Amino acid sequence: QFLGSFSDKRLFFIVFCLIAVSNNIFPPQHLDDDTVSGSNWITENNVQHSLSQTTKTTRKPYCGYKQQTLSKREQAEQESLLAAIQWPKPPDGKIAFVQSTDPARSDFVIVKPRGFFKVGDQLEVLVRMKDFQGKPKQYGGDYLQARIHSPLLKAGATGRIVDCHNGLYKVFFTLLWPGEVEVSVSLVHPSEAIQVLLRLREERPDRVYFKSSFKSGRYSETTECNVCLPGDLPVCNFTDLYTGEPWFCYKPRKLSCASRISHAKGGYLKGLLTQEESLFFQSDVNIKRPILSSGPDSVIVNPKAFTDSSSMDRAEDTTVSPSGYYYEDQWRSRTHWIHHFNKSDDVTKCLQGKVIHLFGDSTIRQWFEYLTEFVPDLVEFNLGSPKNVGPFMSVDLKHNILLKFRCHGPPIRFSTVFSSELRYIANELNGIVGGRNTVIAITIWSHFSTFPVEVYIRRLRNIRRSIIQLLDRSPKTLVIIRTANVQELGPEVSLFNSDWYSFQLDSVMRKMFSGIAVHFVDAWEMSLAHYLPHNLHPKEVIVKNQIDAFLSYVCPLQT
Repeated sequence: QFLGSFSDKRLFFIVFCLIAVSNNIFPPQHLDDDTVSGSNWITENNVQHSLSQTTKTTRKPYCGYKQQTLSKREQAEQESLLAAIQWPKPPDGKIAFVQSTDPARSDFVIVKPRGFFKVGDQLEVLVRMKDFQGKPKQYGGDYLQARIHSPLLKAGATGRIVDCHNGLYKVFFTLLWPGEVEVSVSLVHPSEAIQVLLRLREERPDRVYFKSSFKSGRYSETTECNVCLPGDLPVCNFTDLYTGEPWFCYKPRKLSCASRISHAKGGYLKGLLTQEESLFFQSDVNIKRPILSSGPDSVIVNPKAFTDSSSMDRAEDTTVSPSGYYYEDQWRSRTHWIHHFNKSDDVTKCLQGKVIHLFGDSTIRQWFEYLTEFVPDLVEFNLGSPKNVGPFMSVDLKHNILLKFRCHGPPIRFSTVFSSELRYIANELNGIVGGRNTVIAITIWSHFSTFPVEVYIRRLRNIRRSIIQLLDRSPKTLVIIRTANVQELGPEVSLFNSDWYSFQLDSVMRKMFSGIAVHFVDAWEMSLAHYLPHNLHPKEVIVKNQIDAFLSYVCPLQT
């Protein structure tokens, strides 16, 4: 009856077109995730804990004309995640540089340095912060990193840092090997610098910009792209239809949006700081500078009177702090047994008959490069992909091994990526059948450091949903999450890829993937506990230990 008249038909056609257009501009999103409880989270291990209670705050949307529509469960989870990483703030009012934290005037003391310690005991360290005038700090919010180590043994482990919010910090270490154990504490950023990083994350997500090339015949154009583009210029909407992941490019003047052929990193914005703010980011002054002890900086640890292997014979527990430690340059996990694959034949035997998918950024591409080089029969098949970009594939026909790497979708700060190869991890997972011979490893963090955390939460939510669906249809599929890692920092890198940004994203990653059947390779602790200088792309000895942990999940020892 509604279509009975011509005018009604015309009205129906108009309404239908409006619905179709709205779905094209704002693609449907998955709103419910009843499988994962938002309250089923772990306490982050080896992190800087806040002792104050956090309060719910109203946050400015990261993009005014594009906001997420979340279910009540998703909204509650997002608010809890943001509250969990909320950082202590300095007192209100402008703080002069001389009042900021000076690592050279700050110090630490070992509580009971002459006490009797044995393997398994806790060591407590008190860090006392002072400003550039030598006055004790009265508030917290500094970002510290701490570890214990024995250079001759090539042993090391991270510590758990607690902010007392009065200029004092407590660091707790678990003593895990006998001998002389040294303590090292570093100031990564003073609290005053953290506030600048917070401002940049919320107000300047465009400080890394991207570009896409459009081409038709011999004519081409290049325009700027990002998660959110300001202004009223026409845009091409490349929002993913399945995940709802937003991505936009300014529309070319003469070409259609469908003529896009590639994506690439555009560059980094300059002049982001005021002259006063720049003082908080000085390489030899207050970025990753050591804090020295005012007394003994080491203790003697005695061996246990008996061998206790119970701590190594339990189910994986992501709340254990630290999750592992180095001894003789080999990573020993405290949550699961690690077999060290020192011979290529051992790796081949482990991977025989398996398909291994590596998804993420260049830090997991290192796994692809290591395995391809280390295993003689694993030969890279030339797909004609751009160097360091991918996708890449290596094949061992003799042992039926297939190893694949693919970078995650935008934002990705790679050189030219073909538009046809811009894939979202969630969509790729949906296309995998899975099974006992399928191994999947994922890492995604570094390229999200310049965006508000909500952007990252959305991405992980989509990936998590696809993992749950994959494990539901193929429960024997093995899924491994590689965490973030620390890196070398300078004044410029700090504004885009600070360890503090990475630490916050890593905390969110661990919480969102806890409670589901995935395993973790703790690249964060592996990079922080090691004696080598920090590097975005860790050196081979660290990558080798990551691979050992990874393969120990693929081929667990029978204990």
